[in-house]
Amino acid sequence: MIQRIGRRRAVLLAAATAVTSMAVSGCGDSSGDGGSGDGGKTVAVSLITKNSTNPFFVTMQQGAKKAAEAEGVKLTLAAGKEDGDEAGQVQAIEDAIARGDEGILITPNGPGVNPAIKKARDAGLYVIALDTPPDPANTVDITFATDNFKAGELIGKWTASQLAGKPATIALLDLFNDKVVSVDYNRDQGFLTGMGIDTADKKKNGDEAKTGSYSGGTYTIACNEPTNGAEDGGRTAMENCLTKNPNINVVYTINEPAAVGAHKALQAAGKTQGVLVVSVDGGCDGVKQVKDGVIGATSQQYPLKMAELGVQAIKKIATGGEKPKASDGLDFFDTGVALVTDKAASGIESITSADAAQRCWG
Repeated sequence: MIQRIGRRRAVLLAAATAVTSMAVSGCGDSSGDGGSGDGGKTVAVSLITKNSTNPFFVTMQQGAKKAAEAEGVKLTLAAGKEDGDEAGQVQAIEDAIARGDEGILITPNGPGVNPAIKKARDAGLYVIALDTPPDPANTVDITFATDNFKAGELIGKWTASQLAGKPATIALLDLFNDKVVSVDYNRDQGFLTGMGIDTADKKKNGDEAKTGSYSGGTYTIACNEPTNGAEDGGRTAMENCLTKNPNINVVYTINEPAAVGAHKALQAAGKTQGVLVVSVDGGCDGVKQVKDGVIGATSQQYPLKMAELGVQAIKKIATGGEKPKASDGLDFFDTGVALVTDKAASGIESITSADAAQRCWG
């Protein structure tokens, strides 16, 4: 249980470069305790996302707001300027500690935030990672996330089935090449595993054999390029890959914005015919790209659920309830994933783009 008896709360959030933040007051009764039943205290939570522009994180913010209003929680939103902005997230964590928040929800931008997370936990804040488990996983109290390895594995299996034994020339469009983030290597290595390609170290991108056999035939890995999870990064990465090997017929992308950028590069080069583009996200724009045939398959995750569950968990703990537990066999709480494609493959469970549109976000 988190106790903050007699603690003084700051009214204004300290200004922080590289961080976008705002406070959202939860709905509650006139006593100001939000109906929390914890002696008149309002539970305060910070949500710190990687950035505030990616639809995935915008949706996460919306989910947190919705849960905060329902639970009577005081919510502060903060974000790095872009993917990889560790300094901005560190400042946001420092602000949460200074305010005396009960807990933090964070999508870590990299290992550089780990010392600040430890400081927050030492100060008594309950810290939940969303979407991106830190490395090591026990840096936080618990993670609520997609099984990112499974998300990659699903699109890898689908790709192998679609190739039907043809040689695969693969472009791997990852998140970073200058830092190690679990969501990055889990999706990449999950994809290769789903393809039936041996990986050397499942926590490291790019160390697998560049040529060999996948489950249906032979493969060549043409490139591992960073995209920073952005459309322009995806386009540049794909252009670089085509320079290295113009015969690419499989494009794995870390997320759907990167997939859109990759498609634009393929389109500009006149190379879209016969190329399979796969991704992870399941946002409404991405689902439309599946419907339109730009993305062959994507793994849909559920950021709204992650954020809502995170706010509810911290409220519950702060008011004397039980702490959440990891899913069976995992070191995190699995919030679910579904393969989305309009070209179903035998033996691989999937939903159509029409089904996915009913549960998409963004």
